[in-house]
Amino acid sequence: MKTPVIFTDLDGTLLDYRGYSFEMAVPALQLLKERGIPLVICSSKTRKEIEYYRKKLDNHHPFISENGGGIFIPKGYFPFDISNHRYKIIAGKNYHVIRLGARYEDLRSALAELKNEGFQVRGFGDMSVEELVETTHMKPVEARMAKQRDFDEPFLHTGPVYRLPGLLRAIHDKGFKFTQGRFYHILGNSNKGIAVSILIDLYARKFQDTGIVTIAIGDSPNDKPMLQRVDLPILVRKHDGSYESAIKIPSLIKADGIGPEGWDVAVREQLAALKTKRTLTKKMR
Repeated sequence: MKTPVIFTDLDGTLLDYRGYSFEMAVPALQLLKERGIPLVICSSKTRKEIEYYRKKLDNHHPFISENGGGIFIPKGYFPFDISNHRYKIIAGKNYHVIRLGARYEDLRSALAELKNEGFQVRGFGDMSVEELVETTHMKPVEARMAKQRDFDEPFLHTGPVYRLPGLLRAIHDKGFKFTQGRFYHILGNSNKGIAVSILIDLYARKFQDTGIVTIAIGDSPNDKPMLQRVDLPILVRKHDGSYESAIKIPSLIKADGIGPEGWDVAVREQLAALKTKRTLTKKMR
């Protein structure tokens, strides 16, 4: 049997929409731990936020922060030297870090320019901890971590809807990109798919004797690049019970459940299918 490697979004996927709880996904999480299956967090959240949830999950695998801006690989995780990888690797205290995203100060400068051009935008860097708590329903400790950004700036557009296309064009004209999760995000030439592809290559080397089968789970437009790079892309229902209409991928699996409930069902179904050398590639009931 090939070794499964699972990539997952957090907000609205492994974590529920309001309470940021993964309780509904505990059965599948326990199954992954028992089988030693890698679970790679790939989120718009910051390094600090992801480390907070990795501790709660007792997760020790690599992770991807801020929509693919940075890859953090625990030192000694891969049984070979990754320093000759085609991307520049920065050695930190606990991780080897692959930086793919833009500099945060450049993103903040671009957002300031957009404001001067008349666009009504407000980034996380413009908000106090208290305002961020009210806007996102995070706990204060989580809001403080969410403001410690490196590669990506989430923002709200509070102007008229008709101005949104012009705003997105202006972001592009400044040499940046945008994506959308719970918020709009301005970022550089990085996305979840690029980062996931790098880790897939490393995992393929680690498990070259068995081979790997890759699974990714998400719920929002910013997850699309990640879902496009794996063997089994899974979409969970959003908090209102709908599926993200912007994600149309061949063989997309639509899990029958909202957030972590759908996550749990999808993971257990797919692992059972792989064990019997089957794959479930249609909507689960």
